[in-house]
Amino acid sequence: MKRSSIDKEKKHVELVIEANKTVNLTRIASPESAMLLHIEDSLAALPEVDEAPAGPAADIGSGAGFPGIPLAIETGRDFLLVESVGKKVKVLDDIIEKLDLEDSVSTYNGRIEDLGRISRGAFSLVTARALASLNSLIELASPLLCEGGHLVAYKSGEYQGELYDALRIQEKVGMKHISTRAFLLSDGKTHRSIIVFQRSGNPSVKLPRRSGMAQKNPYR
Repeated sequence: MKRSSIDKEKKHVELVIEANKTVNLTRIASPESAMLLHIEDSLAALPEVDEAPAGPAADIGSGAGFPGIPLAIETGRDFLLVESVGKKVKVLDDIIEKLDLEDSVSTYNGRIEDLGRISRGAFSLVTARALASLNSLIELASPLLCEGGHLVAYKSGEYQGELYDALRIQEKVGMKHISTRAFLLSDGKTHRSIIVFQRSGNPSVKLPRRSGMAQKNPYR
């Protein structure tokens, strides 16, 4: 990373830890752990993000801005941080301003399904980290993605069961699995996986469904 990028990543962590004193953003309290488990983890998907078609990205369930903000800093790609909790959106807006990222990063305060209705097919990339099971994620991402757009999903630990469920319904929601990469973070013990799906056609069901249905009653 460039020195300017490193400085912004560190400042992002500092701002999150400070905001975490009043708004529940993360269980990680130390800057060192956050640099590993938030920043390095977020940037681990750079190869997959670079392979996605050019165009705007949506980071769904963005929380404290991971992975959207680190990826925006490193790639220069426009990111929309999608978060339904208003207090978290206020923190994100403050972080974006303090990192001087207003030209490339913005926020959406609302449900993913609602964004899918008003911005159908508007994104070439959707990222999701620690949000939902894969079968829910591919359903949520499908309406947001343009034809050929990519969902880049971050997973920790075992992912095979989730991937099996997602593969069973991928055609139903107009998505197609294209890659899976498992690896360790630099501590040599933290397992992570990056799983990529592509918007490959029209769903055979009407999407998006009513808000919350993808998580509460996912297709199987």
